[in-house]
Amino acid sequence: MKHLFAAPLALIVSTAFAAPALAEDNAATTAVVAAEVEAPAETGESAGPALWKVADEDTTIYLFGTVHALPKDVEWYKGDIADALASSGTIVTEITMDDSMPAKMQELVMTKGMLPQGTTLRSLLDDDQRGAYETAMTKLGMPVGALDQFEPWYAGMLLTMLPLLQQGYSPDSGVEQVLLSKATSAQRDALETIDFQIGLFDELPIESQISFLVETASTIDDIKPTLDAMVKEWLAGDARDLAVLMNEGLTDEVLAEQLLYARNRNWAQWVDQRLDTPGTVFVAVGAGHLAGDKSVQDALEDIGIETQRVQ
Repeated sequence: MKHLFAAPLALIVSTAFAAPALAEDNAATTAVVAAEVEAPAETGESAGPALWKVADEDTTIYLFGTVHALPKDVEWYKGDIADALASSGTIVTEITMDDSMPAKMQELVMTKGMLPQGTTLRSLLDDDQRGAYETAMTKLGMPVGALDQFEPWYAGMLLTMLPLLQQGYSPDSGVEQVLLSKATSAQRDALETIDFQIGLFDELPIESQISFLVETASTIDDIKPTLDAMVKEWLAGDARDLAVLMNEGLTDEVLAEQLLYARNRNWAQWVDQRLDTPGTVFVAVGAGHLAGDKSVQDALEDIGIETQRVQ
């Protein structure tokens, strides 16, 4: 669940497409329950998700941390966030989000997320790992063999998304979708490609993939409550407490480096180069990239660029 604040956007959306189909194949799947995530009471003009900016004499780049999936009725688009987007000539997301995206992601999952014929997911697990995984599948109302054809990284993403989709979360309500619906006149750009994002997980060592899967399975009951707590911190604009919650789940150094830290450094270099072109840009990336140690802001500081908190 921590990974919804840092996981590649392509993976969240692609698993969201696959998960309902898997759930519909099984009549025992838990019925959808409305999620209850309420915004904290506002304490002043700064209340709301955090927003930063980097600027020089002729360029302003806003940095906004997103949640890729949210319950339907969570309200956050207002104030400085709305003003910053309205003033921006370009909106930049992690990947290009257009009508071709779902088909492209499904194609990549079929080529990069499937195990070789004759190998099953559960055959890669030891007895304890298999037990934790099968228990989680049972809790979700899924046949224990339903994901046997998938590599551990993709099965782990599906396990992350299924309980959230069953309980009211949806990428259709995710921050990127709202921002793009508001910024109809802005140019669009992207920091990464879908192929790159899928490859981040696909290229992980099998040990890290299994660790991610088993950790997700072992905490299946906590996924929605933990994400609810993280969304509340995000809505309050408390990047420090959000980082604390996130860091509890970033125990695999290989996963953390590939999923978060290396990308943060890459994006800081992108910001540095973009400052050479005049204009105003709104950059929207997973909130985990803008919180905690080795964040994008830290990476910018390392190359001599100051980040200012706007909201």
